[in-house]
Amino acid sequence: MRLLIAEDDPVLADGLVASLRDCGYSVDCVATGEKADAALATFEFDLLILDLGLPRMSGLEVLKRLRDRTRELPVLILTAKDGVDDRVRGLDLGADDYLAKPFALEELKARVRALARRGPVGKPALIEYGRLTYDHVGRVARVDGVVLELSARELALLELLLQRVDRTVSKTQLLDHMCEWGEEVSTNAIEVYVHRLRRKLEAAGVEIVTTRGLGYRIRETSSP
Repeated sequence: MRLLIAEDDPVLADGLVASLRDCGYSVDCVATGEKADAALATFEFDLLILDLGLPRMSGLEVLKRLRDRTRELPVLILTAKDGVDDRVRGLDLGADDYLAKPFALEELKARVRALARRGPVGKPALIEYGRLTYDHVGRVARVDGVVLELSARELALLELLLQRVDRTVSKTQLLDHMCEWGEEVSTNAIEVYVHRLRRKLEAAGVEIVTTRGLGYRIRETSSP
């Protein structure tokens, strides 16, 4: 899962990023409302953690613009302890949950897991594909109930392909989903991860097909 944190307090932002990365999430972070709005309009994320007191554009305006574009992305808003009116407005604008500052990191991580489990509208947390299942909350893939040993990037690659079954996913889309801003990963590296994942999926009766010049798609081995 790829998360975006919009928080202008550098100490809190650094703590959130480190804690959530330790949980296995890919995490990007911005410090202004303008940057949050631009990131949300440009990249795909699985969850947004949004401070309402952002400079250069309020968190409420970021949320409003996001909901004008999509209803799917889960949003957890962060507010001041006494910011009841802001919490109400945020929920009315389409936020899914909120936390009042200060909060415990363990509670935030639990709320992130709950929102991830709920997932975007119409997208289940547990994906079943042939003999393969993928739980994007627990970040576990299984074949006939047996856990597949996959690296974090192999899991991210599998996750996006399963979210787009029967559709070709480009290398650029895979990089955006797998990597955080600033990471030096070439598109050629995708071929390495695809090769490794292909071998591990053989037992599941699932394969990754290359569409030359376009990208990759996943299918059951019996499919045309």
